[in-house]
Amino acid sequence: MKIVIAGAGIGGLTAALSLHSAGLRDIQVLEAVPEIRPLGAGVNLLPNAVRELDALGLAEGLEKLGADVTGLGYFNHLGQRIWREPRGRASGSRWPQLAVHRGALQTALAHSVRDRLGSTAITTDARVTGCAPLPGGGVEVDLGHRAGDRLSSRLRADVLIGADGLRSAVRQALYPQEGAPRSHGAAIWRGVTRSAPFHGGRSMVVMGNGHWKAVVYPLAAHPGPDGLVPVNWAVSRTTPEGPEATGAGSDDGFPASVSGWRCGDLRLDALTAEADAVAPFPMLDRDPLPRWSFGAVTLLGDAAHAMAPMGSNATTQAVLDARSLAHALATHDDPVIALAAYDRERRPRMNRLQLLNRANGPEVVIDLVHKHAPEGFGRIADVIPAARLAQVARGYARAAGFDAASVNEPSPYGQPRLPHTAA
Repeated sequence: MKIVIAGAGIGGLTAALSLHSAGLRDIQVLEAVPEIRPLGAGVNLLPNAVRELDALGLAEGLEKLGADVTGLGYFNHLGQRIWREPRGRASGSRWPQLAVHRGALQTALAHSVRDRLGSTAITTDARVTGCAPLPGGGVEVDLGHRAGDRLSSRLRADVLIGADGLRSAVRQALYPQEGAPRSHGAAIWRGVTRSAPFHGGRSMVVMGNGHWKAVVYPLAAHPGPDGLVPVNWAVSRTTPEGPEATGAGSDDGFPASVSGWRCGDLRLDALTAEADAVAPFPMLDRDPLPRWSFGAVTLLGDAAHAMAPMGSNATTQAVLDARSLAHALATHDDPVIALAAYDRERRPRMNRLQLLNRANGPEVVIDLVHKHAPEGFGRIADVIPAARLAQVARGYARAAGFDAASVNEPSPYGQPRLPHTAA
């Protein structure tokens, strides 16, 4: 079975490693850029994703790349605590929550793919531009290239996995009338700044005022010789829904609107002031789909379920997609049946999660507090009962599958192998 994966992001690379672990060998990862570079900012791997990466023998190495997050706190813009919960091992999970730089994670996964699948397993400068089913089964894949003698080429595969992101060409081929991603009418600024550890060094902070919000977490477990750690921050501004525009300009409000925000020993303006010039990006997602798999073609990660960045969950779900898909292909003889089984197992849950994130996911508690106590509060219990806050947090954790009870169960994807392959 020849399997082609469009996209060498976190999901695509994890899919390649999972398929190889299951005994499949003819796997080709196609990446549009000429060279994979460690770009981006921070991402979180929730414990359910770390469990699956541990099954691939990767977790120990990945723990060295980032920070083991042990707590998450929600605060208003005055730094008053709304809710705090333990995370990772501190919550009773057997696996940690890891905050890592996306580029470092992608680089580590790419290295593992080349080491296990061979140096030619990843082909760069190969953008998937379209696909079409073949009469006898399988799929023909169209490619575009920036360099070389040919600007375009074609190949055939038994399975095509579209892991090519928010603006997926594979998704466009399956849903040609869908159009552009959906705008939330919000802008987001991101950066990584070296800073002194805050809140004990292993905490994630989310604070906001109903219009502006900041998410901050460390990307290293221990300070360097300078006593500092890289800290990921993202500041977002909610605006009325509109076209796919950032609304950026001289009056965009950043960073003045979050000036003075502090939460214990964390000062947001100190982080943003030290960063290089940053430009805002629109906050986009996609509508839930009625179907991911069409014959020999399926979708994975952002191509399948791009979601608003609430709950630090997108990277985790891409890893789980990859594991589910490999399990399906290893346990069904017919790849078309396998892709349909993967669709049934993952898509309903992701559709629900996409809608939860559109409604601000667990971060909705910040908006609720601002609505009822915009100038602050004496006791949070006078604004929102603790039981209601716990309900929001635990409900989201269960929906995303990272509550300790679910994580500590054996992986639903196990370690299936094709019966004719050696262990």
